[in-house]
Amino acid sequence: MTANTAERVRINNVAILSDNWYVLRKFTFDFRRKNGQWQTLEREAYDRGNGAAILLYNRANGTVILTRQFRLPAFVNGHDGMLVEACAGLLDKDDPETCIRKETEEETGYRIANVRKIFEAFMSPGSVTEKLHFFVGEYQARDKVSHGGGLEHDGEDIDVLEMTLDEALAMVDRGQIMDAKTIMLLQYARLHDLLA
Repeated sequence: MTANTAERVRINNVAILSDNWYVLRKFTFDFRRKNGQWQTLEREAYDRGNGAAILLYNRANGTVILTRQFRLPAFVNGHDGMLVEACAGLLDKDDPETCIRKETEEETGYRIANVRKIFEAFMSPGSVTEKLHFFVGEYQARDKVSHGGGLEHDGEDIDVLEMTLDEALAMVDRGQIMDAKTIMLLQYARLHDLLA
């Protein structure tokens, strides 16, 4: 937070509305507008922690690894709920690189040697506190150590998908990939010629 922003925000009250799966808080705060006047506002923020996502790619084959799993929020918003996504997970108490290595093996079955962080982004800053750390990592067939599929006790039942980058981008065009982090990573791969 810049000093200028800190001088424009005064938190008056924080109320916890839900602490079930993650934490939903209601903030009452004063915000000093550009004209110098203070305005009292209320906003809710959902805190689920920060996360990491990765696009696994194989340069020689021109392929990427994605996952497919059920997402309740997409389902209740009119989608069938089965989203095709890049591998991702919450940091919990891990640093981003440790997290993404662990999630990659749990979800996809690949144990990859090298990952590279490419950027960070807030995914829905109007209501969710989460900052996502984005990675890319090259995989080889020899890196497959299990079937993947996620952790049953976490309710995960994940399909592992291998396809060309062109096929994945075509799925974006057809509306078959609708997950923002995945679209961002696929576009990054194309813009930076990861599979060239």
